Amino acid sequence: MKINFTLFILFCAFHASSQKCATVDYLKANSSKFLNPLTTPASPVGSRDTLASEIIVIPVVVHVLYNNTAQNISNDQILSQIVSLNADYRRLNADTVNTPEPFRKWAADTKIMFCLSKTDPEGHATTGIIRKFTQEQFWLSDDEMKFSSKGGDNAWDSKRYLNIWVCNLFGRTLGYSVMPGGPAEKDGVVIQYNVFGTKGDLNPEFNKGRTATHEIGHWLGLKHLWGDKSCGDDGIADTPPQQSNNSYCPSFPRTSLCSINAFGDMFMNYMDFTDDECMNMFTIGQRNEMREQFAFGHPRNTILNSAACDSSIIQAAPLPTDSVESKLKISIFPNPFASQITINSNNAIDLIGKKIKLYDVTGKIHLAQTLQSQKTTIPLYKMPAGVYFLKIDGLRKPSVFKLVKQSNY
Repeated sequence: MKINFTLFILFCAFHASSQKCATVDYLKANSSKFLNPLTTPASPVGSRDTLASEIIVIPVVVHVLYNNTAQNISNDQILSQIVSLNADYRRLNADTVNTPEPFRKWAADTKIMFCLSKTDPEGHATTGIIRKFTQEQFWLSDDEMKFSSKGGDNAWDSKRYLNIWVCNLFGRTLGYSVMPGGPAEKDGVVIQYNVFGTKGDLNPEFNKGRTATHEIGHWLGLKHLWGDKSCGDDGIADTPPQQSNNSYCPSFPRTSLCSINAFGDMFMNYMDFTDDECMNMFTIGQRNEMREQFAFGHPRNTILNSAACDSSIIQAAPLPTDSVESKLKISIFPNPFASQITINSNNAIDLIGKKIKLYDVTGKIHLAQTLQSQKTTIPLYKMPAGVYFLKIDGLRKPSVFKLVKQSNY
């Protein structure tokens, strides 16, 4: 079976008209191993839905697998990819001016951001970057890079992290992704090392980090614009159907027999195959599709509970879900809250005299006080809606609680 799969991948790599993204071939080869994307597991207890204006922050761990010095990319190159992702997903990229006028009304800020994880699965401080020498000179799109036993590196908990494996992929493949609902131990994206980020010795056609932007789009449920069939579509209303993928840098308008109007293909969309310098937008419909993956009961919902990005308040302490105190004795409610929270413990000694601090996602302190009783209600109606972290000092282990402030209007 392994030989047959390898031959299939080799055939695809040499015969595909464009092999920038191998996600579709990967899904075809692994279709029996994946959940139906419409069938999603129940969200765990304590989970929540997204807020309409919430900036979703996704903790990232980058597994760098290298066989030589060139493949062992620098920290600066990795950081440049995070910067590029945040610009693309927030529509802060400078080349938004290149979006053709007819498509600008559909262009969207997805309100999704990324950070290199500051806390590992055991609660220890981390750079969010793992480097591992491998004997493998190249990798096929068969997930072996995701397992230490096969020369790769095991995934971190996919409920809390986006795993990105950066390695030397075979042939013309620049990347591939697992779609929502895939096996946890394989969940994440794989990117060719010389198209990752915007710094370093990069392929000049793919030097703006848009391969990762594209593959993470798949990780968040997006399809290719043409639906991977002739004159197909991706099921999203504001991305027009097109005959097939586009490559290089077409001139606007790019029309075909499948075009529904004179504007033609949205080839500047991140989910096409054009060169990085020609990509510059997601649409409103794509934004909604991606954010839907984080909704209550959907595959990426558990990311909302991850505190792995917040080094300013965790500082190598156990994550909130690992804290003995937060599990067994201390409760904070309601969560989400609108105007106030109540901190309570079964034992008065657990809270009296303990210091608390409330931070936002930037690390700014909004509240600092010492608790004077077993049960304390704190008014917070003046604070803006968003995600906050409450840290309790003075316990056997520092405890951190993730809170969501809803609008009180």
